Amino acid sequence: MKLDPTKMADWEVAEAAEENIIPIKQIAADLGITEDELLPMGRNLAKVDYMKVLDRLKDAPEAKFIDVTAITPTPLGEGKTTTAIGLIQGLGVLKKRVVGAIRQPSGGPTFNIKGSAAGGGLAQCIPLTPFSIRLTGDIDSITNAHNLAMVALTSRMQHERNYDDARLAKSNLKRLDIDPNNVQMKWAIDFCAQALRNIIIGRGGKMDGFEMESGFQITVSSEIMAILAVARDLKDMRERMGKIVVAYDKQGNDVTTADLEVDGAMTAWMVDALNPNLLQTIEGQPVFVHAGPFANIAIGQSSIIADRIGSKLSDYLVTESGFGADIGFEKFWNLKCRMSGMKPDCVVIVATIRALKMHGGGPEVKPGAPLSEEYTRENLALVEEGCENLIACIEIVKKSGVTPVVCVNSFYTDTPAEIELVKKIAKENGALAALSEHWLKGGEGAVELAEAVVEACEMESEFKFLYDLEMPLRERIELIAKEVYGACGVSYSDEATKKAEALEADPEACKLGTCMVKTHLSLSHDPVMKNRPKDFILPINDILVYKGAGFIVPLAGGIKLLPGTASNPAYRKIDVDVETGKVQGLF
Repeated sequence: MKLDPTKMADWEVAEAAEENIIPIKQIAADLGITEDELLPMGRNLAKVDYMKVLDRLKDAPEAKFIDVTAITPTPLGEGKTTTAIGLIQGLGVLKKRVVGAIRQPSGGPTFNIKGSAAGGGLAQCIPLTPFSIRLTGDIDSITNAHNLAMVALTSRMQHERNYDDARLAKSNLKRLDIDPNNVQMKWAIDFCAQALRNIIIGRGGKMDGFEMESGFQITVSSEIMAILAVARDLKDMRERMGKIVVAYDKQGNDVTTADLEVDGAMTAWMVDALNPNLLQTIEGQPVFVHAGPFANIAIGQSSIIADRIGSKLSDYLVTESGFGADIGFEKFWNLKCRMSGMKPDCVVIVATIRALKMHGGGPEVKPGAPLSEEYTRENLALVEEGCENLIACIEIVKKSGVTPVVCVNSFYTDTPAEIELVKKIAKENGALAALSEHWLKGGEGAVELAEAVVEACEMESEFKFLYDLEMPLRERIELIAKEVYGACGVSYSDEATKKAEALEADPEACKLGTCMVKTHLSLSHDPVMKNRPKDFILPINDILVYKGAGFIVPLAGGIKLLPGTASNPAYRKIDVDVETGKVQGLF
């Protein structure tokens, strides 16, 4: 059956492709994974015993490492995952031994306005339904481990209120003296549920908990999700799990999961989740799907474990970073690469004519609304003006010392003149450039991109971090704000100033990385400021501390840790064929 994405929805393309899906045991065998290293989860899914693979291949050479990032996107997204899958397929057409490593989608966007993150058209990761919903249960494990910490905290607060020290001592407990007004963690749920951002818990009698303000955050923003992304093995995860700061006592000291004696039980939820999930592209290349933190409110990367085993099993490893170069790539560059010890050989910057026109002054792009005609007819002036955003992203990548490849992710409404203009501007600013038609043509449509990536991987580079960990926190924040976002300075709320001063005085905290939280819809903190904003001050409103993950998390602007559901969410279109049990309507 010939698959035509111009006449089929993405889920229909995936469903048709799955009729010829390669059994996962064959995918694993072709990749070089042995039978005892594979943990089948049905015919088309499996986990992989990463420890056995890494032990067997400890002396094997490492693959060329490629990260896929993007310009600042429209609210519709610019096909970064689609491009990553297309590149994997394009390298396959070139007969390269290639593996992908991407994030698992969250239920929040899958059932809201963004949809799944499996790619699109003829560049998808399959099987689509388990990829998008449930997979092998990793996100459920994170949700449960996270909420177990909150159970431990709130029950401990109730008992300390109700019992004197003698009664606590009979249970081998010491009084932690937790400050109910200084609780850092919230409960976790993997949906966009704005009604749960701010709640009151513990209503009722004294046996019904401790009454206080609380709330929810989306699971992918949980520190445990971040730990899954950066942990190197079970021992590392276990150590990190005990360092999570849940709250503070009334003297301002940390109250950790280890203090609550819940860190071991939390790790027990996560043992199986440490093994990466193995899926495949429509064209049969292997893809590891593991961890799923957002990039605007978390680290935004798939797991270090998936990268480590993928690099040992292939010649080319393609991963992606969430959203644009200012947040996703910056965290890949200064956090993930620092923690993994792996260095990229090439960085792909995905750009679309649509997004460039928006940045150039085109009408607002709204999910669910028809595109204005400016986006469907040639307009070189809008494209050229919007390329200021592309140039900024090229400059961000070049500061890491790595060669960028600009990928023009083709839409059928793009004109040859618009495409050539973007490629010309990219090359004038020190990047390689390629057109890719992977959505329409699959791997064959991504050959030009794949060839450019192979060329970039052979070029000399001098990878370097933007900052040293010895740099004080506020200097580091200012450096990121100016060198990456283009700000002229940074301001701090009183609360953020107080926390920054305390962290800079803490020798242990000085060793932590910096994981910025801000909007993905602008290089600045303000989603309304498009293209390449200048002369703005980056406002830091709060600072969180993720000692388990190893991050200090400055919050810029009005970003929320629990997104809201839109008026026309994706769940309205999702249903099940009651005759076959197949899910329909995912995108």
